[in-house]
Amino acid sequence: MTANRRIPYVDLAAQYREERAELLAVVERVLAGGSYIGGTEIEALEQEFAKLCETREAVALNSGTDALFLGLRALGIGPGDEVITPPNSFVASTGAIVQVGATPVFVDVQADQNVDPAKVAAAVTKRTRAIMPVHLTGRICDMDPILEIARRHGLAVIEDAAQAIGSRYHGKPSGSFGEIGCFSCHPLKNLNACGDAGFVVTNDAKLAQTIRSLRNHGLAGRDSVDQFGLVSRMDTLQAAILRYRVSRLPSIVERRRKHVALYRKLLHPAAFNPPELPDEFIAYHTFVIQTDRRDELKAHLAANGIETAIHYPVPIHLQPAAARLGYGRGAFPVCERQAGRILTLPIHPWLSESDVAAVAQTTNQFLADNRCPLAQGA
Repeated sequence: MTANRRIPYVDLAAQYREERAELLAVVERVLAGGSYIGGTEIEALEQEFAKLCETREAVALNSGTDALFLGLRALGIGPGDEVITPPNSFVASTGAIVQVGATPVFVDVQADQNVDPAKVAAAVTKRTRAIMPVHLTGRICDMDPILEIARRHGLAVIEDAAQAIGSRYHGKPSGSFGEIGCFSCHPLKNLNACGDAGFVVTNDAKLAQTIRSLRNHGLAGRDSVDQFGLVSRMDTLQAAILRYRVSRLPSIVERRRKHVALYRKLLHPAAFNPPELPDEFIAYHTFVIQTDRRDELKAHLAANGIETAIHYPVPIHLQPAAARLGYGRGAFPVCERQAGRILTLPIHPWLSESDVAAVAQTTNQFLADNRCPLAQGA
């Protein structure tokens, strides 16, 4: 079926081939200019990214993880505070909470893998300071009830939008709902640097200024330190590359969405992916199906030259590092069941339609041969 054919999960070399002339011109411009830290490239990118997210401010940082960490710190969240978040994210979200000295409080998720607002409401205590929804796979969480919970209890909302650049909910872009939105521009993201990079966006100029100071040692001037910070500056070269790729983001998202539309048309119903609702626009950082016998399906696809991934096979509350938080197996049944059933199919923009059709056909063959039941979505 896919004999002598390899379908990679990602293909950054293909991206470079497509962009080579423009990227080399960007690199030449930066290197010839001799400004490698800060400067006009950073300032221009921050303005362009804020416009993209429809926020007043954007702060360029060296990673999405630092965006979460510095955002929490700028909000004054620390020891004794609790932050509500889901356990099925990449470890960076929980890690940032722990690194500022606060306590992550996990809650279960819904069929779409995003946090369940009803569980968030039940988890609020007198120590809760913030809610950190994670827009997993590029699908924005159900933000209206989450924002209402936050208003009712006086909580900050920190969006982990690392996977959701370009997505919208009720017409509003990711990152624009909470006090701060945090983004990653890791090479595997839809808007990707040639290395690590990230952003915080906010409508609060004071918060933005605090984060700008913290990313540069806490310096208020060349020889004055208001608070101790760290080095989390985005390199000028990465900023210039991202400025070029911001202009290409709509076409990148369009190609991903085209692949997803074809998957939805071709895939067997036993491969469940939550439908896109009328009030959603999903940029699809990943396309994750949920199905029985996931590990066998993954092996079957690999044997046919198709690379896949699992995001993420072990929930954070079951990681050794989280043992001290006191959660055990069974604490979050929806998340745990999904962890054994989720499989991420390739949707990168450099796939052809025939590649997507081959993935769907090979998946369907396995599901039909093994009589996998229709998925129930959890």
